[in-house]
Amino acid sequence: MRKNEEALIKQLLKFRKDRNWEQFHTAKSLAISISIETSELLSIFQWIKDDKLEEYIKEKFSDIKDEIADIYIYLSFLAYDLGIDLEEAAKEKMILNAKRYPVSKAKDSSKKYTEL
Repeated sequence: MRKNEEALIKQLLKFRKDRNWEQFHTAKSLAISISIETSELLSIFQWIKDDKLEEYIKEKFSDIKDEIADIYIYLSFLAYDLGIDLEEAAKEKMILNAKRYPVSKAKDSSKKYTEL
């Protein structure tokens, strides 16, 4: 974990501890919270036509940023509580994805690896 990430997780954990919220932050409740916040992010985009998307993103940028931050915070708590290093997990997943989605088969395709 990089220094900035370590400092942030310490700040998040202190915030949680100061409020005695660990008692509410089970793996289940954090996973549910991530899903809820993701749904809130999706609701921002729900009825926007693609040709209006770029302008709309500029208009709603602050709301989008807040929802992404909420997702990140809950994900950080969940990963910390489960002993998962997010950076390492992402690196490992990219190695797996490189095997599942070789450039020769996946380039310009939106198919799932099982359909390539």
